[in-house]
Formats: sequence, structure tokens, C-alpha cells
Amino acid sequence: MTALPLTGITVVSVEQAVAAPFATRQLADLGARVIKVERPGGGDFARRYDTTVHGQSSYFVWLNRSKESVVLDLKAPSGRDVLEELLGRADVFVQNLAPGAAARLGLDTASLTERHTSLIPCTISGYGTTGPWADRKAYDLLVQCQTGLVSLTGTPQETARAGVSVADIAAGMYAYSGILTALYTRATTGVARAVEVSLFEALAEWMSQPAHYTRHGGTQPPRIGTQHATIAPYGAYTAADGKQVLLSVQNEREWAALCEDFLDRPDLVDDPRFATGSGRVTHRDELNAIVAERFGRSAGAEAMRLLTEAGIANAGVNDVREFLDHPVLAGRNRWHEVGIPGGARVPALRPPADLAGVDPRMDSVPAPGEHTDRVLHELGITAPRIAQLRTDGVV
Repeated sequence: MTALPLTGITVVSVEQAVAAPFATRQLADLGARVIKVERPGGGDFARRYDTTVHGQSSYFVWLNRSKESVVLDLKAPSGRDVLEELLGRADVFVQNLAPGAAARLGLDTASLTERHTSLIPCTISGYGTTGPWADRKAYDLLVQCQTGLVSLTGTPQETARAGVSVADIAAGMYAYSGILTALYTRATTGVARAVEVSLFEALAEWMSQPAHYTRHGGTQPPRIGTQHATIAPYGAYTAADGKQVLLSVQNEREWAALCEDFLDRPDLVDDPRFATGSGRVTHRDELNAIVAERFGRSAGAEAMRLLTEAGIANAGVNDVREFLDHPVLAGRNRWHEVGIPGGARVPALRPPADLAGVDPRMDSVPAPGEHTDRVLHELGITAPRIAQLRTDGVV
């Protein structure tokens, strides 16, 4: 069996919520040993976000498979001593503690690199560890608001948050890729470089297109539901049976095909209102009325068949249940079962990046402190000392 790419890499993570656990779970998928340090009295608070997955949190099940859970009270000197022993054997340290907390524990980048020269520290913060907002807490929706994403999402009448934790996911992805880059740099140069990612700056990068549009166009893209702000027709329309179908026209060839093969209106191909992309956006309301009327004469499945035959990209607007049953996920064998605390097994998606000849690691989601004793024994900590730590409430 082919060894996983990160076999032999040890990651210690003092993590909570979404961003850092998402980064470290992807490292675990690739074979890294991820030791998740959790606080006594319940661990990562994401464990209690909900109880929908056989009593477990849907967030926690998604983000924490293939990890080892160690409970440590880092406010206690003996707990920090144990963490220090773990860091002495680690390749990567990841933390997304509240502003200032890492420094108070001696876990800031400057302190760590002085004590552990080969360790790669990764800090995930809200607005950066320096600058005017370094001391502010940041949660996903706050960052969606601060970057302007919420102002672009929704309908003309009302803003809306993105339906997933997009700021956390963006930060987790950049932390993951930054850590991989740092590991490669250490392997090729011997230098261990620290990684820092903020939720705000990660999502700011994703906002670059509307930022350019607004800076140079004078106004920001309009908020128009499922329609595209700068391309038309590109959006969802309701078919005769109530099914919503989204279509996208990206160029003049596709526009001509839509007119001739779906709308049955070849006269519109060269209509001055619609002959160019900018013209179609300017006359969006008139165009939408024509497209909507045509959809109203066909059921959703028939409309999608005709659009596909015409070479027009289209998709039904699925709900989550339809997504779960998607033929692509089934046909490409993307679902694999993982264990969760309590003994149940639940379907989970394979990592989206396939490496030829390599099967990702998809082990169980840990219970709080499930691996504490084993990890402490590996550090050479004696049974009496472990018992004392337990008596003191440190583990």
C-alpha cells in the first residue's frame, strides 16, 4: 500500500471552531498525525454546536476525523509542560486562540521559534496579529460583513449571509496550503518558516473581483439573488412544474444557441438590446422576462434536456437532500464511512484533491481526551504522574 504523503509528520493543534480544525483535518487526510489539544470540561466548543449526527455536532464530525484528542489544561503549569514536550516532537503547531491568548501561554510565533527552531508555527487569527484590529474577536459572519460579502449576497430587498462558513473555510484552506509550503521549504532549505493567516485577509482575497469592479467602475455589483451581477442571462428560472433551473450564457455562440434552440426566437440573436454581453446586462429585466416566459412552458427536466442539447450549461437548483443523492457523488465513489464517538458510522466525503495511487486517511472522529493516556505514555510520562495530572484536573 502506498504511504500517505505526510506520513511521519506530527501536527499539534490547539484549535477550536472551524478554521484551524479544517486546516489540520486536511493534513490528517494526507497522513499527518494530528494531536488535537482540547480543554478540560468538554473540549473544543464546536463539539456542542449541535447534536444532529447521532448526538454529535455536524461541524465537529466534518472537521475532526483522523485526529487524536488529548485533554490538557493549558492554564496549569503542568499542562503547559506536557504541551512543551509534545511540541519538542512536533513538526507543525497550529492555533486559533482568542486574541492575546497564545502570547500569554508562550505559544506566540516569536516564543515558539526561539524554543523550537525546526517547528513550523501556524497562527490563524481574525484580523491579523498586528494592526489596529489585532485585539478584536472575529467569527465567520462578522468577517463576511466586514469584507462586504454580505452586501453582495441576497436580493435587492435584503442582504444574506453565505450559507456556509466561508470566511472560516477560506482561512483554513490558506493555512493548509501555507503549512504544506512551509513543510516543503523546510525539506528543501532546512529553514522552518512560520505561517500566519487571518479570516479577514483570506476572505478579502476572495472579494478581489467585486473590489476591482467597484474601485474602477464606481459602483459595486448589484445584489440580485441567483442572477449573476455582470453576466446575463445567468441565473435561476422557474419551470412549469415549479423546479428552478439555472442556466449560464458565457459568450455569443451560446447566446445564439439559446435563442435558436431553446427560446425559439432567432430574431433575438442580433437584437441591439441583447447582441452583446454588456447589452444583455443593461437590458436584464427585459431579457429575464423573455427567458422566464419560455421556462413557464416546460417542466424542469424537459427544459434541462433542451438546454443541454443546445450546449447551454444548466443545473437544477438542488436542496441539500438532492445534493446528498447526487449521481456524481455516487458514481465517483466519493462517500466513505467514518466512525464517530458512541460507535456509529456515518458517510463523509473524500477529500476533493485526488492523488493518483493514494487513498486518503479517513479514520474515526475522536471522543474528548480519547488518546490522552496513550500520548502521555509515548512522551515517557509515568503512570503515577498521569494519575496526579488527572487528580489535579489537568488531563
